[in-house]
Amino acid sequence: MQVLNDNISRANAYMARFREEGVMNHSGGENVPAASGETFETVSPVDLKPLAKVAKGGAADVDRAVAAATEAFKTWGKMPGKERRKILIRVAEAIESRAEEIAFTECMDTGQALRFMSKAALRGAANFRFFADQAPTAEDGQALRTPEQMNVTSRRPIGPVGVITPWNTPFMLSTWKIAPALAAGCTVVHKPAEFSPMTAKLLVEIAEEAGLPKGVLNLVNGFGEDAGKALTEHPGIKAIAFVGESGTGSMIMSQGAKTLKRVHFELGGKNPVIVFDDADLERAVDAATFMIYSLNGERCTSSSRLLVQETIYDDFTAKVAEVAKRIKVGHPLDPETVVGPLIHPVHEKKVLSYFGKAREEGATIAAGGEKVGEEGCFVAPTLFTGATNGMAVAQEEIFGPVLTAIPFKDEADAIEIANGVEYGLSAYLWTSDLGRAIRMTDTLEAGMMWVNSENVRHLETPFGGVKASGIGRDGGDWSFDFYMETVNVCFPRTEHAIPKLGG
Repeated sequence: MQVLNDNISRANAYMARFREEGVMNHSGGENVPAASGETFETVSPVDLKPLAKVAKGGAADVDRAVAAATEAFKTWGKMPGKERRKILIRVAEAIESRAEEIAFTECMDTGQALRFMSKAALRGAANFRFFADQAPTAEDGQALRTPEQMNVTSRRPIGPVGVITPWNTPFMLSTWKIAPALAAGCTVVHKPAEFSPMTAKLLVEIAEEAGLPKGVLNLVNGFGEDAGKALTEHPGIKAIAFVGESGTGSMIMSQGAKTLKRVHFELGGKNPVIVFDDADLERAVDAATFMIYSLNGERCTSSSRLLVQETIYDDFTAKVAEVAKRIKVGHPLDPETVVGPLIHPVHEKKVLSYFGKAREEGATIAAGGEKVGEEGCFVAPTLFTGATNGMAVAQEEIFGPVLTAIPFKDEADAIEIANGVEYGLSAYLWTSDLGRAIRMTDTLEAGMMWVNSENVRHLETPFGGVKASGIGRDGGDWSFDFYMETVNVCFPRTEHAIPKLGG
């Protein structure tokens, strides 16, 4: 209890400046209120008390930010990659030096547990370091030769880009998009989710204090229908990188169509973890529960569908239920907490609505299935058993600590169930049969798959989904393919005959 009280005191100290100053927009190196003067409140999901007033941006604020990004691009886009690298490494170091402040702020703003958010800043710094190291060679291409020609390819930053990030682990996901954009030579206008705006403000301050030139990274807070729409429709923005819900991604694509914007979408998921009876079942239980109950289940790659071979279904799901019942739900700043409060009452209401749907459709609630306490947005880790793939709880992205367990007979049945949703972000497979692992991964409809593992990320690998789970890939060189334009220059190696017309 003493550790929790100490953490709350430190968090309050970090929150004090936001309560006093609010969360302002940031354009051209300056903190600015919304042009309209309007604000909205961000509340803590712990107790629903206000944390700060936030600038409610709109079209005028986006115009200002885009103008700043356009001006800054004239120099940032031409800066040698090795010089950009030096600056971005300093940003990474500055993030690390303020890791506790970032983590505590994120906990209070999102409800995510400290045991996970304590690593969020370090992961954000790692993103900046990784892409900083790629900056010196980001423009490099190939020399393609024929007897008559030499073609030389290279890449150029596309220009000012818009980055729209979600409310789950917002700091880490912001750096995941912003770091490669900056390393590529793009300038950025960032619109964070309205439910979790606070660490986006920390990021732009940290970056500029570390030496990022003014106007290279700009921040406009607000709602999707105002600031978001203005950003996606703005002719000065060359591309939109968005992380969020699939329906919103479709709307953004439509909004950007008139200006032929390039889009990169990381969208929803209803990801299967498939467990065969020859798997290491103890490790599979640990992995399946970790991937749904960590981070409050509020992550796109969570394994929210548990597909278990029918020969072990009852025993396996009983073990999962035991784990779910033992998980500590509590204040996010308590080091023992695993599941904190969900992000916002609106989202909590959505998650709670699925408990009634599960009962109506005939599923059994083997663990959880209820709100915890009367204050805040706390929901018990939940397991639905006896489910079929046609149920809403098996088809729809709940985005909470809620797992739906479905039995399957054999490989063909498992594939049919796993692929039988509109999403295709990730999949997890547990088996000791190598041949089966190859057959399954050849057939699963998912952009990313892990065999006998939970989600362990390697920054050089491509990250992204298929079907309604997204467009494009992040990570490694794939990020630069989005933020840069490939050009080709052809040189003649020999003199060749040029056709004469009209002669």
